[in-house]
Amino acid sequence: MTVMPECFENVAELEEFMTRPVPGLAEDLAKAPGTITILGIGGKMGPSLARMAKRADPDRRIIGVARFSDETVRQDLEDAGIETVACDLLDDAAVRQLEVTENVIFMAGMKFGASGNEPLTWAMNSHVPALVASHFTTSRIVAFSTACVYPFVDVRHQGATEDVLPTPQGEYANSCVGRERLFQYFSEKHNTPGRLFRLSYAIDMRYGVLHDVAQAVLKGEPVSLAMGHVNIIWQGDANACALRCLAHAEAPMTPINISGPEVTSIRSVAELFARKFGKKALFEGEEGATAWLVNTNEQQHLFGYPSVPLAKLIDWTADWVERGQASLGKPTHFEVNDGNY
Repeated sequence: MTVMPECFENVAELEEFMTRPVPGLAEDLAKAPGTITILGIGGKMGPSLARMAKRADPDRRIIGVARFSDETVRQDLEDAGIETVACDLLDDAAVRQLEVTENVIFMAGMKFGASGNEPLTWAMNSHVPALVASHFTTSRIVAFSTACVYPFVDVRHQGATEDVLPTPQGEYANSCVGRERLFQYFSEKHNTPGRLFRLSYAIDMRYGVLHDVAQAVLKGEPVSLAMGHVNIIWQGDANACALRCLAHAEAPMTPINISGPEVTSIRSVAELFARKFGKKALFEGEEGATAWLVNTNEQQHLFGYPSVPLAKLIDWTADWVERGQASLGKPTHFEVNDGNY
């Protein structure tokens, strides 16, 4: 059983716990032998996912691929025993030079800044997957996607299941449907096994929906209820699920929803933070009858309930934000309800 800390004193403690392998991870990784290549490793989740994989199986080769505009990220990965390769995934010739490994975690993509930059959004979210899928034809591929591919669903129900037809709003979400379809096409063509990893709001203390709401409450700013309900999962659990999906790859590729199973009320979370801070929660707008929500029954069938429950995430976030600890300064824009980011 994972021993939960009461809080995290600093980023080092946070990172150590977040990259700690969860029960079952090593066993599932053993069912997916070989090198793991992580494409787009330089984002918010990639470095911690790579370190978790290395801690779970120290002798396994882990290769991180990104442009590495921040050399500090690259050096930190190499210090953790992870090989790095600088590559622009939009460059077809560069992709063709990448080593074809037994396992691939695809994390590249574009979301924020998509509105007004639609051509690049489609290139990153649909063209790059085609380049990758046509190169890594013999690999197991776990391709990060998003719950935004779904239509809004009734908040009184458990959320969209994997068999709900993707009919999303906005160019960003539609480009993500393009990403999925390209991976599926090449999976069918080459019998490439994999999973489409439809993730909904992974968080750590420095960013995420809870961080955004807690900061607003602490500052006395109104919390938007335009998207009144969400699913949330601890980033460590999301990373573990992505790695474990390598052992549950299917050909042709199939989707799997990944998040916390609770339908989380933004209003209720804000009021909890307000009580913890001795503040009054302010709101703007009203909750709608629908939201972007996912049903995680398949995830729980394979991996069990997330190791960190929602109540603990709320406690950790309240402590972190109230003490003025580090923030990535990257709002989630969870309140967006028209698909324009």
